[in-house]
Amino acid sequence: MLAEIDSPGRSRQVFDAKPTTDRLSDEIHPEVVAAAKWPRPSGSSAAITAVNSLISRVAPFDATVLLLGESGTGKERVARSIHAQSNRRRRVFVPVNCGAIPPDLLESELFGHERGAFTGAVSRRKGRFELAAGGTLFLDEIGDMSLDMQVKLLRVLQERTYERVGGSETLDCDVRIVAATHRDLRDAVAEGRFRADLYYRLNVFPIDVPPLRDRCEDIPELAREIAAEHPTLHGKPLEFTAAALELLASYAWPGNVRELGNLIERLSILSSDGVIDDAALPAELIMNRSRPEPSGDALPPQGIDLRTRLAAVESRYIDLAMERADGVVADAARLLGIGRTTLVEKLRKRRLAA
Repeated sequence: MLAEIDSPGRSRQVFDAKPTTDRLSDEIHPEVVAAAKWPRPSGSSAAITAVNSLISRVAPFDATVLLLGESGTGKERVARSIHAQSNRRRRVFVPVNCGAIPPDLLESELFGHERGAFTGAVSRRKGRFELAAGGTLFLDEIGDMSLDMQVKLLRVLQERTYERVGGSETLDCDVRIVAATHRDLRDAVAEGRFRADLYYRLNVFPIDVPPLRDRCEDIPELAREIAAEHPTLHGKPLEFTAAALELLASYAWPGNVRELGNLIERLSILSSDGVIDDAALPAELIMNRSRPEPSGDALPPQGIDLRTRLAAVESRYIDLAMERADGVVADAARLLGIGRTTLVEKLRKRRLAA
């Protein structure tokens, strides 16, 4: 169990945007050995270099960080990198997905509860804030939090104190907050789905995590790094031919780094010789290239299959719109400039053709 490391007065000031001193003991908590060595986001592109620069700038401060970007871009890795470079690196990094926990359970998950606080509460339970004492609390998918919970979280961030559900003891909050969302919180505020005061409280130091399609030059490095984490049956990481890497770099990756990781893990399982060339890659990578096709005089001598090419472009933009709209058909149709029923019909035809 983590010991109290500050007086109550100091613990209530940990969110101030001032450089913190490494006031913790030299003893590293067992749960943070791996987290303390967590690497920076990989790549040498201008986009990810800018992100790593911002990580280095904000890490020594206790300022709240808000990570923005599409799903699958690696926001948790950015959060872990901030923690690993911070003065809290000797304490725990505690992640919690606010969108994956039912609203009626999230309060107990964050703040803990006392025995008998509700049906099923047979003993006292520590919440994530208490478990993260002295370290970093990563609130993922903060945009999915209910308005009721937003009010309770705002109170904690303002007062630096909280109580367990069903309890009366006031606990001091000594955590560094890193929040993340794939939603546009400004739109959510305008639509009344997210509190403006909480948004401004969280938006102290925003970092935009770029989608993979905006840093395609990083894909070869990412592919090799991910392959090293998923060795083949022979115990060696996959190797990629130049043609395969070129094809990987030309794809739009609507699922971002997560989609790339899933593909490489699958290829590691399926590969018989440990070498991946372009012929071993899925057909959708060929059909849904993100690079513009030749036009005018650059039309290939053999011609093109226009119907197939147009269908592939339409399919790619539908995927991107559905991803950005979080699967809400009406919102995706608005992004594409078509009617909802039109998009429903296109989705139905794709399912039938699959």
